[in-house]
Amino acid sequence: MQLCCILSLGIASSHAEDASIDKLLSKLPPPEKIIQPSARKAVEQSDPAFKDGLVTEILVAVRLQNFQLAMGLSRKLTEKYPGSAGAQALRGAVFYDSGQYKEASAGFRAATNINPKYTFAYFGLAAVEATQGQYAAAIPYLQQVLKLQPNAAAAYYVLSDCAFHLGRKGESADYARKGTALAPSDGYMWLQLARAEKSLGHSDATLNAIAKAAQVSPNSGMMLAVLGFSYINLNRIPQAIPPLKRAAQLLPHNYLVQSQLGYCLLTVGQTDAAIGYLRAGSGLNSEYGPVWEHLGVALQKRGRNREAVDALEKATRLMPTSRYAWKHLAEAYQATGRSGDAQRAAARAQQLGGAVTKVSKKKA
Repeated sequence: MQLCCILSLGIASSHAEDASIDKLLSKLPPPEKIIQPSARKAVEQSDPAFKDGLVTEILVAVRLQNFQLAMGLSRKLTEKYPGSAGAQALRGAVFYDSGQYKEASAGFRAATNINPKYTFAYFGLAAVEATQGQYAAAIPYLQQVLKLQPNAAAAYYVLSDCAFHLGRKGESADYARKGTALAPSDGYMWLQLARAEKSLGHSDATLNAIAKAAQVSPNSGMMLAVLGFSYINLNRIPQAIPPLKRAAQLLPHNYLVQSQLGYCLLTVGQTDAAIGYLRAGSGLNSEYGPVWEHLGVALQKRGRNREAVDALEKATRLMPTSRYAWKHLAEAYQATGRSGDAQRAAARAQQLGGAVTKVSKKKA
């Protein structure tokens, strides 16, 4: 009951693919967020300079977003402790927080010159480059981190992300696999692997990684939604329902989750339940065309053709080139005695069907 079920309903499977996992995978934390060298993290390192009262003043200034004061104090700290790698790294972190990347880089670099094994500073240098989209420049610093800390899973995550942005798909997947081996309970690590596998066209490996992300993050609506949408895109509709039901509980205001769960329930014949979720989805985003089409189909199956007309009219208004929406609207018009409107809608559906055929032949 997969693709054949979808086609028997007369609903284009591409509507389900509007719930593309790409949109959700794009919400993965950017590399600089994973290794963000904040002032707070800087002082978690061990350094005698951090016992100075200036450090507390710096942290307070950063918390109050008084970056001008924080930068001045951090410079003062490095002048007071010129041989302190920690003081230099804290200066780098403060300037990073302030968006002053050139001076941030100078602070982190000074820290590594004082202490070549200061991994926090190498992470800082990588973050400075990645934040500015200089992914290739970030990689050597991350590789230096791994020389010092071979089990630094965060470095593998960021390396995978940098390689992904550089189009090095195989490298991205390799780094992500190493990351998941080191941090198997990190859902974001598994999603990073899923993104890398998807870029390589490895459908099964992508799904396995997404399933693992959802397994280790059972209370993450986003993870469950990604898993459900992935099953939809593979036309494995029954398997999409359990994770989407849980996601719908966790994300009650997410129109896409509600709408696609309704679509899946409709596909497997649970029409009444489908109507409830489809109505919820349409209420959350009245501009999302597929939800109106699916709602119209569900209402037709229950003989509620006047309501179906309203839903399908909205669908054709939002998706004027959807052959299936016009086809179902023609059927709903006919069922309500509006023969003239039915003929016009059917003609429009036929016209769109012909147009699709011509385009397909041209592409072939």
